[in-house]
Amino acid sequence: MMTAMTTAMTPELALQHIWTVAGCDPAALSSVSLTGADPGLPSVYRVGTLASATVAATGLAAAEYHRLRTARRQQVSVQMRRALASFRSERYLRINDGPPPALRDPVTGFYETRDGRWIQLHTNFAHHLQGVLKVLGCDRDRAAVAAAIRGWDGATLDQTLADAGLCAALIRTPDEWAALDQANAVAGLPLFEIERLGDAPVEPQRGAVGRPLSGVRVLDLSRIIAGPVAGRALAHHGADVLLINGPHLPNIAPLVIDNGRGKRSALVDLRDAAGCATLRGLVGEADVFLQTYRPGALAARGFGPDELARMRPGIVYVSVSAYGHEGPWAQRRGFDSLVQSASGIAFTERQAAGGDEPRHLPCQALDHATGYLAAFGAMVALTRRATEGGSWHVRVSLAQIGRWLQSFGLLPDGWQAADVALDDVRDCITTVESEFGRVSAVQPAEQLQETPAFYALPPTRLGAHDARWV
Repeated sequence: MMTAMTTAMTPELALQHIWTVAGCDPAALSSVSLTGADPGLPSVYRVGTLASATVAATGLAAAEYHRLRTARRQQVSVQMRRALASFRSERYLRINDGPPPALRDPVTGFYETRDGRWIQLHTNFAHHLQGVLKVLGCDRDRAAVAAAIRGWDGATLDQTLADAGLCAALIRTPDEWAALDQANAVAGLPLFEIERLGDAPVEPQRGAVGRPLSGVRVLDLSRIIAGPVAGRALAHHGADVLLINGPHLPNIAPLVIDNGRGKRSALVDLRDAAGCATLRGLVGEADVFLQTYRPGALAARGFGPDELARMRPGIVYVSVSAYGHEGPWAQRRGFDSLVQSASGIAFTERQAAGGDEPRHLPCQALDHATGYLAAFGAMVALTRRATEGGSWHVRVSLAQIGRWLQSFGLLPDGWQAADVALDDVRDCITTVESEFGRVSAVQPAEQLQETPAFYALPPTRLGAHDARWV
């Protein structure tokens, strides 16, 4: 039997928590207006509270960074329905009034194991799919995959796939998750971290006063949702965001479109010396370095946080990971839905709704919240650089966000809330012409009174621009 907490989390309390963890000026909170209440989507979790608070934190951080130059505070407002629309941006994306390319591979999903457990496969990248099929010894057919998985015990398959560097998660109860060493490692971390990496001179803001992040240069080395959402949020507050992809790395077409708005895009191959030299040149003139590689992966190529602080004193280095940077799962590959499955969220949603299969949240809430908090952390660090100097490291993970969401308390009947269709959020959508065609996508949800958030550039194909600053 599920019970809600005596004092349930509200958007206002959640925003206050974010602001307090970051050590920001509490007086700024009086400039924020939040409207709406959960359930905004069919879920027993307070997803709307998470969306409103993280979006509002990002908007308020932008407003405060802008205040450094103008000495003026401005009102920031967030409607929960708009924040939830932004948390479902990939779902509402349309190209020429029709659906975008497929988001998921048909093999991705839940499967029952021999011992009556459930496991989730994540096979949206071709090499992950082929790896899973090789372990299972079956063809690329959902029925064949289901039959093969029925020959495995759940925990054994979960570990086997993880050891092979593949993407899967055993469906655990919250108590089963809490008993794992990884859950204890995550529990020992704050919601996010903004740490000083080293000394550097105070850097006054540059660029035009018009937009909060005018003059801020961001290198975005991320793919899929969480990191790209962070880069997109910095772009819609005026940053010059240059997306850097490896020419060999897989991507998912609709996410390239949705999360590429406001950015330029270049290809740099870090497997060779010339590519590393190009990136070092870009870092020398960057303000923010945003990356979602597994912990330690970029450090092995000379682009870890300490190396960049020496290379470019004053850099703000932002690290986004799946399961956190500590614990035995720190190197495990993961995505939003897998973290939901591993940590008990998918079990709890199923238990509430009484369904036969596990059930995910009605949006990629961990991804989007992580992205907004990564952007928030970057702006807080930029503010500190402008006032006290230093190089900074921001760290946040999907698992930390999931743990925080689970602490909000449950809405036992929340899963019965009505779903929100595209027609219900037409007022949240804007359309732009692009090389992909006419792209209709969700606008930024935070509304700033003096400096409205918007995308100055349409989405573009990967590698459309040179790897240089304009």
